[in-house]
Amino acid sequence: MIIIADGGSTKTNWCLVTEEGKKVYFNTEGYNPYFSSTEYIIQSLRENLPTDLEKDEITEVNYYGAGCSTPIVRKIVEDAMQAVFTKSKIYIGHDLLAAARALLGNSEGFAAILGTGTNTCLYDGKEVTHNIDSGAYILGDEGSGCYIGKKLLVDYLRGYMPEAVRKNFWETFKLTPDDVNEIVYTQPRANRFCASFSKFVYDSPVNIEYSRNLVRTSFEDFFRNLVTHYPDYQKYTFNCIGSVGYNFRNVLEEVVTENGMVVGNIIRSPIDNLVKYHLDLAPSQI
Repeated sequence: MIIIADGGSTKTNWCLVTEEGKKVYFNTEGYNPYFSSTEYIIQSLRENLPTDLEKDEITEVNYYGAGCSTPIVRKIVEDAMQAVFTKSKIYIGHDLLAAARALLGNSEGFAAILGTGTNTCLYDGKEVTHNIDSGAYILGDEGSGCYIGKKLLVDYLRGYMPEAVRKNFWETFKLTPDDVNEIVYTQPRANRFCASFSKFVYDSPVNIEYSRNLVRTSFEDFFRNLVTHYPDYQKYTFNCIGSVGYNFRNVLEEVVTENGMVVGNIIRSPIDNLVKYHLDLAPSQI
């Protein structure tokens, strides 16, 4: 039995493939090694993996995770996985590589992640060949759920939010400006906190024009600061994975077209395509 997993900063999607080819899906929280220690990941996995999961029967774990971009941070996750799946060979890859493989398979092209965070790359059909650093949630992550949430919160703190939206925000969250600042600057995982407000932007029926403009300017920043800096970016189709890109795809497609790209695949989660990649295109990563 093997496991393929795609881990974002908020949620990890897992798929167990049995020897008979049966696929069993389950979820845990996300484990970004910049915010989660080996010890934390071990404890969370032991508490949240399915109780009937036969860990000793699993021979291979292919885990792609947010933040797993260098050997040092990958080891944080690798050590945790090895402690939980003691009889398994472990492969740790970056979630950007998972996105590229899920979106493009063995074909070259452009791939992006627009979820809690942002990432982009060019892919040669096997590996990521060019990546412009997103800057993560403090310095960048334009177009992400966190970025949209931050723009909303800034408008709330500064009093720029339209009154009807501000009233709806208060009725929904009961957060004062002081509450927002305290959570962002003193509590862990501020990126998840900020990103959670992108759902409010998506769901709110109040002042649709305001919400749409918030999302549009976020995607415009994403293109201006990241996508358009790739060499010959307009020769590629625009392929994207993640809940933010998927949920706001109507606005995203407009911005894609305005920047001279053709819309390719925009999907919510890579897990199904990633499983297909491992089973059909690259049977063993380890």
